[in-house]
Amino acid sequence: MKMVQMSFKFKAIRFFTICLAIVVVLGALSNTAGNHAVAANSNSPVISDIRLGINGDTTRLVIDMSEKLSYSYLTLDDPYRIVIDLPEVNFDIEGSDHAGDGKGIVEQYRFGLFRAGTSRVVLDLAEPASVERMFILPPNGNSKHRLVLDLKTSTATAFKAAMTAAPSRQVVNQTTTRSVPRTPNARIRPRDNDKRIIIVDAGHGGIDPGNLGSIGVPEKTIVLKIARSIRDKLAQNPDYDVRMTRDRDIFIPLGERVNIARRAEADLFISVHADSFRQSSVRGGTVYTLSESSSDREAELLAQKENRSDLIAGIDLRNETDEVTSILIDLARRETMNYSARFTNLLLPELSSQIRMRRNSHRFAAFEVLKAPDVPSVLLEAGYLTNRDDARNLNSAAGRRKISKAVQRGVDAYFATLKAEGY
Repeated sequence: MKMVQMSFKFKAIRFFTICLAIVVVLGALSNTAGNHAVAANSNSPVISDIRLGINGDTTRLVIDMSEKLSYSYLTLDDPYRIVIDLPEVNFDIEGSDHAGDGKGIVEQYRFGLFRAGTSRVVLDLAEPASVERMFILPPNGNSKHRLVLDLKTSTATAFKAAMTAAPSRQVVNQTTTRSVPRTPNARIRPRDNDKRIIIVDAGHGGIDPGNLGSIGVPEKTIVLKIARSIRDKLAQNPDYDVRMTRDRDIFIPLGERVNIARRAEADLFISVHADSFRQSSVRGGTVYTLSESSSDREAELLAQKENRSDLIAGIDLRNETDEVTSILIDLARRETMNYSARFTNLLLPELSSQIRMRRNSHRFAAFEVLKAPDVPSVLLEAGYLTNRDDARNLNSAAGRRKISKAVQRGVDAYFATLKAEGY
């Protein structure tokens, strides 16, 4: 019997060692560059207009530019999209919310900063289409440089063929790096002479505005202000090292937000969002933690909506994950979820004392941004932008102060409990 047990233990250790070796190799090959947000360059080229027109069976997109720019494009399906990448520019388009109505075979379009150095325009198509021509017109009279894209109706087969036809149409995929989690409880043990690392994540950003709500200010703008307020409040504690996934209007893929926390070996990850609902009377905050089984239908629908952020920004997700370490990751994630729930139970009373919260305010859903296997994580829906009272409060300095005060108290209580347990 002892020999059988020893054999089993040896096999288990060997299995773990092999998995670890594989993942170390994969990690070495992966892109581990951090998120270095930089201030927008006022000297960047300017996009002053984006418009659509129809000429017979052709739908034409025209982009007015202050100077001649390099460009590339790619096609993505499920849903059908055309993605145009440009150097980093300033979008100075009057009356826009980084989006526009469609025309012809284009249902709608979005634009914004995709990552440092790259701006992006995404066209949502009503049906498969082919790019007939793409070229730049020189200035003529009062006209500036113009990037022109002509689209015609195509077939699903032709569209898929175009997705891999020309390397010049491809961009680098931003995939999630999957690696073996750190040893159990490593994330909650204070480092030698070090600080607790807290990542504050402002949802959406750049080409992904989130929901617009009732006061005309996009979610990405409101939650960035809240996240900055939380960061500044937490940073008053010398025991904390507080960082943000984004500190400007830039798009960060969901997987990269998780990677930022993991590369930092963060002790806590707080993602800030603002909800929307078909009934404008619904209001109040909610805190979500990870679960593959949603706590209710509303939570499930919200997770589906938030998890579409990468699709909105035009990212190819077909080669997103590597399953070689899925068993080890799942084991670590279960323990991490317990710590996430512990933090939530301490955070909710503090939030309730400062802002209006929904009934059953701790909910569960499969948010991609909460899936770091070794970083306790929560998603704070601070209120509903579709409710005018909530929206005004979230967009006010007073409202942000209340939220950041509550988060500070919750974080302090969480780390105090860990310290009392020797972590």
